[in-house]
Order: sequence, then C-alpha cells, then structure tokens
Amino acid sequence: MEALPPAAPPATAPAAGGLSSTEARQRLLQYGPNALETVVDAGWLRVLLRQFRSLIVAVLAAAAVFSFAFRDWAEGYAILAVVLLNALMGFWLEWRAQASMAALRRLGASTARVLRDGQVCAVPAEQVTVGDVLLVEAGEVVAADAELLAAQQLQVNESALTGESMPVLKELTPAPPEAPLAEQTNRLFKGTAVVGGTGRALVLGVGAHTQLGGIAQLVQQARHAATPLEAKLNHLARQLVLLTLGLAAVFVAVGLWQGQSAYQLLKTAIVLAVAAIPEGMSIVATLALAHGMLRLARRHVLVKRLAAVETLGGTDVIFTDKTGTLTQNQMAVHTVWLPEGRVEFAPGRIEIEATPLLRTEAYQHLLRAAVLCNNATYSPADAAAALGDPLEVALLALAHRSGYDAAAAQAGAHRLAEQPFDSDTRLMATLHRHDHARAWAAVKGAAEEVLGHCTQVQTADGALPLTPAERAQWLARAEELAQRGLRTLALAYRVLPDAAAPAWAHELTWLGLVAFLDPPRPEIIPALDACRQAGIRVIMVTGDHPATALTVARQVHLTIDADATAVTGAELPALVQHPNGAGRRRLLRAAVFARVSPAQKLDLISLYQQQGHVVAMTGDGVNDAPALKKADIGVAMGLRGTQVAAEAAALVLRDDSFASIVAAVEQGRVIFTNIRRFVLYLVSCNLSEILVVTAVGLLGHGTGLLPLQILFLNLLTDVFPALALGVGRGSARVMQHPPRHPQAPIMRPGDWRLAVAYAALMTAALLAAHYTGRQYVGLPAAVSNNVLFYGLATAQLLHVFNMAGVGTPLLHNDVLRNGYVWLALGLCTGLLLLSYLLPLLRHLLEVQPLSGPALLLIGAPALAVLVLGQLLGWLLSHWPVRASTAPLHQA
Repeated sequence: MEALPPAAPPATAPAAGGLSSTEARQRLLQYGPNALETVVDAGWLRVLLRQFRSLIVAVLAAAAVFSFAFRDWAEGYAILAVVLLNALMGFWLEWRAQASMAALRRLGASTARVLRDGQVCAVPAEQVTVGDVLLVEAGEVVAADAELLAAQQLQVNESALTGESMPVLKELTPAPPEAPLAEQTNRLFKGTAVVGGTGRALVLGVGAHTQLGGIAQLVQQARHAATPLEAKLNHLARQLVLLTLGLAAVFVAVGLWQGQSAYQLLKTAIVLAVAAIPEGMSIVATLALAHGMLRLARRHVLVKRLAAVETLGGTDVIFTDKTGTLTQNQMAVHTVWLPEGRVEFAPGRIEIEATPLLRTEAYQHLLRAAVLCNNATYSPADAAAALGDPLEVALLALAHRSGYDAAAAQAGAHRLAEQPFDSDTRLMATLHRHDHARAWAAVKGAAEEVLGHCTQVQTADGALPLTPAERAQWLARAEELAQRGLRTLALAYRVLPDAAAPAWAHELTWLGLVAFLDPPRPEIIPALDACRQAGIRVIMVTGDHPATALTVARQVHLTIDADATAVTGAELPALVQHPNGAGRRRLLRAAVFARVSPAQKLDLISLYQQQGHVVAMTGDGVNDAPALKKADIGVAMGLRGTQVAAEAAALVLRDDSFASIVAAVEQGRVIFTNIRRFVLYLVSCNLSEILVVTAVGLLGHGTGLLPLQILFLNLLTDVFPALALGVGRGSARVMQHPPRHPQAPIMRPGDWRLAVAYAALMTAALLAAHYTGRQYVGLPAAVSNNVLFYGLATAQLLHVFNMAGVGTPLLHNDVLRNGYVWLALGLCTGLLLLSYLLPLLRHLLEVQPLSGPALLLIGAPALAVLVLGQLLGWLLSHWPVRASTAPLHQA
C-alpha cells in the first residue's frame, strides 16, 4: 500500500527561506503533529478488569455468593481471596510488560533540522509541518515526506519501506505519479535513513499522511486473535465447569432420591464446585509463562505478551524478512573476478585466505583503485560507524580483510581531481599524485561504461590490449553476476605522464569486476537447520529483487533446489484466484516471495492461517509492521528495527539474532510441555477430590471433605508442586520432534484417560483407608475426615513423581532432577505441619488430634499411589504408543 500525501502547499509558500515561526505554528494546528497514531496503552483499571474475564473466576464467584448466602463467611472470603490473588498476579505481569514498551517508545524521540525565519534550527520531529524546508545529511533519519529542492550526492536507505538493500541515489528529476516507491527518486520519505550526501526538501506530508503513516494504518487494521494457549485454557475451563455442573446435578438428584437434606446437598455442591476448579491453574500458567519470559530475557528476547511465548512453541511456519533478518543489512564483497580467474569470499570471515589469485599484481591494482576512488569512511575498530555509500564501505572493508593498508595508500596519493558519479555516465573517477610527477587515475562504475573507456586489460604478463572478444566476455560475466542477484562494479586505472593530461578518465586498463551482496548473518544457517529439525518451515518474504532473494536463500540453505524460483508480488493475485487451486498449491510450496507489498504479506499470512498453520512473522522494517501484527506471533528486531515494528510485534529481539527465535521456539515448546504436565497433575488431583466427596456423600458419610479443606489443598498441594512442574527446564529432545497440531487441546483424550485412572487410584486408596478407619479402627467421624484430608494431601504430593511421563523410570527423569519440585514438597510438608500445630488453622480446618493408627492410614494411601502409579505407567508404556499418550517431552 502506498498512501498518497496531502496536496502540496501553495506555490507562494516561502520555500527558499522556510516558514516563519508564526506560519509554522498555524500549520502545525492545521495539519496536526508529525506523529504516527500509536497503540494507546490501556489504563491500570482496564488491565485489572481484564484479569476477571474468566469462566473459572465466574464459577468461583458464584460459589462465594452461595457461601455468603449460607453464612459460611470464612469459606466465602477465602474463595474471593483466591480470585483476587490470581487477578493481582496477572495484572502485575501485564502492567510491567506494558511499561517496558512505553520506555522503548520514549527512547525513539528524534529531532530534525529545518529552515525557520531564514535560519537553520533543530526542532522535535513531531513539530515538522507541511511547507517546512527540511535539511538532511548523512546519518540522519528523514522526518517527513518531502520533495527535493536540492541534492548533492544524496543517497537514502529506504529498506525499511521497500526491502531494498541498496540505497537510492536521489535526484531532482520528477518521477511519474504512478511510479513505484523505489523509483520516486525526487522524494524523501519519513523514517528512511540518509547514508550519504546532503539535501534540502519541501515537506509535503506529515504524520498519518506519509508513506510510513499509510503502513501504520495497515497495522491498526490488522486484527489479532487470542493465542492458541489462551483458547486452549478457556476450552479446558469450560470442560471442567461442565464436568462440575454435571457431577453436582447427579449428586443432588441422587441425594434427594435418598431423602437427604436439600441444605446439606447444596453445601456439598459448593464443595464439588471448589474441588473441581483448579484455582491454581491460572496462577501457575501465568507464572510458568513469566518464568519462560525471564529465561528469554536473559537471551535478549523481550516478550510483550506472556502467552506469545507458548504460541512460538506451536509455530510450524515462520515468514521471515530478508534484509536485516536473514542478512546483516550491510553490503559486503561476494566475488572478485580478475582476468586470471574469480574468487568468492566466505561471509563473516574477518581475514581473507591468501589464494594465488589474491597475490597477483592485478589484485593489488584493484585494491588500490577501490581505496582511492572512494569517498566513504571506514574504521575496522568500529565498522558500525562507517559512513558513505555501502558499496564504497564494502570496498574499504575488502581492503582491510586483504591486509591492504588503505590509510597509507590514500595518504601517499593526494587526490588532485574528482569526476563524481553521475546517472548519465554511470561511473566515478579520481585523479591522484603518483611517483616521479606522474598521475594515477582510478575509475569504478557500471561494467559496460567502464569497458567503453578501456583499451587494455591487466594480466599476469602486464597490461595487454583489450580485444572485442574479451569485451564481450566481460559483459557476459557481469550479466551472469547480475542474474545471481549480485550488485556489480567494474574497476580500471591509468598511469598518466602528468596531472595536466586531458581526458584522464579514458584509455584505461581494465582490472576486473567486484560483486556485492548483503551477507547472511553468521548464526542463520545453524538456526535454520534447527528449525528444519524441529519441523518448522521458514519462508522468505521480501520486497527485494527475486534474483537477490534467491541468492540469499541458497546461501543460507533456505532452499537447495537449483531450479527453485521466487514467487513475485505481481504473480500473487492470479495464483490466489487460480480456478483449479494449482496457484494456491504453488504458493504453499514456495520458499521465497519477492517484490511483495505490505498488503500482500497480510494475504500470505491469511492464506497459511486458513490452512490451519500457526504463523510467526519476523522483521525489522516499517513495511513488516502490519504482518507482524496479523501473524499469530510477530517477532521484531530491536537493534536494527523500527519503533513501528516493535509496537506491532509480540516479541522483540534485543540482539537481532535469528538464533534467539530458535531459543524462543524451544522455550515455547518446553512451556507447553510443562503446562500439559501440571494440568494433568491438577486435573487428576482435583478429580480425586471430586470422587472422594461424591463417594463419601453417596455412601451416607457426610461430605467427607470441607470446602476450606479443599481450598487449602488446592492452594497448597496444587499450586506449589504444579508451579514446580511448570518451571522445569524440560527435555533436551523437545526440538527433535515436529510441532504439535495447532488444534490439539492441552488435555488430549489419552491425558483425560490417564487423569481419570490416577484419580480413581487415589480415590480407591483413600476410601480404603477411610473405610478401614471407620469399620476396623473405630475412628470417629471428625478424625476420619482428617484422615481423608491429610491422606489426600500426602498422596497428591507424592503423585507429582508420576508426572515424569508414561514409562519414564522413577529414578531417572527430569521431574526427579527438578530442584523446584523438592523445594515445593518441603514447603508443602511444612505448611501441612503448621495446619496441625497452629490453633487458628486447626480451628478453620477442623483438625483433630491424630493417633498412631490414623497416621498409618494417612501414609499408606500415599505410598500406594506412588507405587501403583509407576506400575500403571509401566503397563501403559508396553502398549502401542498413540499420539494421545505420547511421552510428555513430545508435547
């Protein structure tokens, strides 16, 4: 999408000396501030209220209301305290993430230089208005859309808007109104970076009425749905609520049929509601995600939304931008083609291996010409601070890597004259003082133009005449490099008898070709290999040239098919609307998309999402922002990235490393495995509570457990052991399996069967102890209640070791090695002792003194649950493994 700026200011606008301060203030009121519409942060009250939008919260609130109605004040307040604690935890974490992004926005404030009252002054970029005369130079960011009034070798990097790696040479020649953005060479665009030269321009559009503003509107229009984890937790909550209502209805119906008291039945129904709802699930899920977020923060990944970490774990398609994501967003020499042969350089190598070709006189001449015919500045100690044309910077870097002393060469060859690069001549030439009063001319430019000025070629035997056949051969070589998506420069030189020689840029000696490419980031190939091993497709989506995109794709092993082609943005509409679906199938098979507009990126993401894929989108440019928001998970680059991209994304990489994405994917998978593990633990524990209450009630022995006792169990044995399971480091094999199906629930059918089996096991063991205590030991009803209470607590604590996975040895698993599990067991044991020793807790929980036989009846079920649970796992491991009963590390 290309947003058209507003109409230019009237011709009478004081363009020469700029606006007056009064006129600037009036226009600022008329056109508004030069700022993009950003997402307005929610207020603290809205963030807090969002924490109560949960079905589990609604059921617990209803249970609290009924408790108050029955004047069970302690139970009602305890339930409300649980709800409030969960809400405050979620509020604190979300508010901190929101504050982090606000700090990032404040860091993005900038200034601009404009003419006001005939004087150059620096003003906040937000105060630049239509009609201002904007002054720009190398190193600055363009503050608004503007039309050039003057330019001196002005070059602008527009990759944030267009995806093009190379800067655009700006000139005053007007471009047609319908020209693509990359071809509007007489205009400057807000958010782009000036890399060379100087210029003056008349501001035509500010704020939302700029190309950048048009893309920002796409960001606002792109809707983001709930993450898969949020949807799965809500679905599980609905399942638990329906189970609770069903069991409560059956219990009440049977109780009424047996003639039991309606009041007592309703109180038991409240107990069932409290027992069925794992109050700790939301807290533990939030803390597990927060723990994963902190781990990722140590890997330089800022997570804006907690659930986004898990979404990455389920991602099976990653759309990645090329410039700055797969590549370094800086040009480097890829190939040097000398008369004796060519050499391709490995990207990322600091030094160049001295092959025979690079020890020739021709190569030394080529390096000298590259260094002398050069206006860039480059220091190996601070390469990031280099200024000038990226190709010239790359030539200086090549000289340094080759061990050539560029500083000495420039100091010893004083520049006498320069012929600047011109779009008509398509070459640059410089004249330098040489030995014995002679002069040395260095020339670089387009191959066909430089060849037209050459009469000789530098060979191992010295300078020889350049034949027509050799000219044709060099032109073919230049075309071959261009077809591979490489930018090329030709270099030549001439030694003149004196500096006064006329036409010194003619009758040159040909040195060869230098080809450039934006090199891959060093960590890309291992990161992509890890994605392939994990069953994740990585697809390049870029606005750059198809040949350049394919070259980079092959370099990073994104595609190894020699016949692979890139799908272009011009082809997309026809392929999407292909009558027999062949076009869509080609789109779904393609690994590279080139010349793609921001709106088309949204279409591609929608296409894959419609096919059931979980799509992640990485990028750093403004043109990536709409897609970052539309994707299931948007990942922005924090160092090279724009503020707009960071606002739209769910994750921001502070080190711009694709390897950090792999770490985030791994952490997401570990988190989902941990969530499955603790949910299985919670559900099996809570089902055991339901079955115990229901069975004891139907047998006519009262409620068996009191509401406060169950609430204590759920907050104690559920929360701490479940939290320990939720923050485990996970299996080392988690990235050796394909992503789970995006529609797979947290609790698969096999998990439900396993939870019921564990719950039945705990219930049977506890009922046996309860029956033994009442019938054979003669325990009173209050003590029998305590046997159920403490027996269930200890059984649930030891049950945590059954969560290592089906068939996993008891003494060799990641649960046993999890230090948090042992800490949780120690803490829970201490709290259980306090509930027996502290008078206040004894009174609230109705704890009675326990005899030796009662303590044996408490410990026996717990040991039985551990031993029989391991036996159950061993039996299941010897059955044919199905997807629904796979080990937990394969979540």
